Amino acid sequence: MKNLKIVIRDTGAVLIAVGVITIFVNFVSLAYGEFEAVKWIVTTSAVFLFVGILFLFLGRCSDEPKIRHAMIIAALSWLIISLISVIPFYYIPDADGMKLDFLSAFFESVAGWTGTGLTMISEPSKLTHTIQFWRSFIQWIGGVGVIVLTLIVLARPGSGSFTLYRSEAREERIHPSIISTVKTIWWIFLLYTAIGIILLIFSGMPFWEAVNHAMTGLATGGFSITDDSMAGYSVFVQFMLVPLMVAGAIAFSTHYELLRGKVKNFLKDVQTQTLIFLVILGSLILSYINLNDGLYTNFISSFKYSAFQFASALTCTGFSTTSPAIWSGEAKLLLSLAMVAGGAAGSTAGGIKLFRVILLTKGIGWKIRRIFLPPKSTFLHKLGGKVLKREEAIEEISEASIVSFLWVILLLIGIFVLLHTTNASVEDAIFEVCSAQGNVGLSVNITSLTMNPVAKFMLILNMWVGRLEIIPILVLIRAILKGGKIF
Repeated sequence: MKNLKIVIRDTGAVLIAVGVITIFVNFVSLAYGEFEAVKWIVTTSAVFLFVGILFLFLGRCSDEPKIRHAMIIAALSWLIISLISVIPFYYIPDADGMKLDFLSAFFESVAGWTGTGLTMISEPSKLTHTIQFWRSFIQWIGGVGVIVLTLIVLARPGSGSFTLYRSEAREERIHPSIISTVKTIWWIFLLYTAIGIILLIFSGMPFWEAVNHAMTGLATGGFSITDDSMAGYSVFVQFMLVPLMVAGAIAFSTHYELLRGKVKNFLKDVQTQTLIFLVILGSLILSYINLNDGLYTNFISSFKYSAFQFASALTCTGFSTTSPAIWSGEAKLLLSLAMVAGGAAGSTAGGIKLFRVILLTKGIGWKIRRIFLPPKSTFLHKLGGKVLKREEAIEEISEASIVSFLWVILLLIGIFVLLHTTNASVEDAIFEVCSAQGNVGLSVNITSLTMNPVAKFMLILNMWVGRLEIIPILVLIRAILKGGKIF
């Protein structure tokens, strides 16, 4: 019972934090005279607060959460938040009076909170300003994390705060205090969002579009308020979006080094180096593939489209300037690999994370090196300038291998489900599932309002699992199967 109380109490705290922040969406509704929408935003906030307060009341206790509690809290919170956030999508119609059915509204909500960007809405330009901002807002908050939001609202000291922080797939500490770390993350996020808005306005994007796209670009979410994502903007605007997407895929701790003037530390970060290297290399390879396929007349034209799409895929943003559906299977597979790899650990990006990719690559090198050395000899296990003990290296590789293996298993399940329930080709099914589970949002036109409900549900599961990196969800499922027992 004590374990259940801890989970209910802290899940309630998360819901209250989200309920409080939801109220701010009403400023947009009032500013644009959408008074009918105010009712549904207030209702959404009220439901968050009611359920949160009820959970706090039922879970009254003073015990700190352990990691098993925190994982269940994270998985449960993200699920309940997505369910409650259905209300605006379900009840507020677009300019044509169209509303989403419940499953499609739930899909849109999960895509928003997880920062995926796959959408059930084919014409975002017809949405009310309230819903346009609601989509951007939940991606912006979700990019940093709802539990990270909760920690700054409650500012509760103690080891339990770090345990909850870790449950959202975060490990980095900017300061010794986790509350100070969370505050710094939010200050960096707010500063970069403001800079992004200014840069996009300067590049020629209208104010309202700049606000929404800066939010979803930095959060590597990918929701747009235009019908063709970034395709209708000038090359200069598209060019300005690339550093914004890349910034979102770099760890907050690394940004902190840059803001403190320690440029060398920023540039020496192994994940940042790998990200920039892969963006350049992948863009060049993809440009060659598309040029060789005869899609573009010259390398410059091919690079313009290929580089943007590759940067969008690797950073897990999901903005697009063309439809990847027109590209060859080879090009789609390269983008799929980028979406699986993802951005840096400790950033807003999804995917397996570059840290694990680097670690597993290093692990292969260490294993081969050990084969050629005498049995009792030793060597340094270096990772990004840090020397690990052999036991630490084995533990890190083991954890990365387990998460990556489980990630691939669910990826394969999703691909089989899409192949069974849609008319998609194998490469298109791989692409769409990688986009969903990598929390990206690029699409080859499989995701739509009319797609099979089973396929919708599968992609919802892929998005949810991708955001929380599988383990918390498995812990939640185990607790449910054990009749609520956390042990």
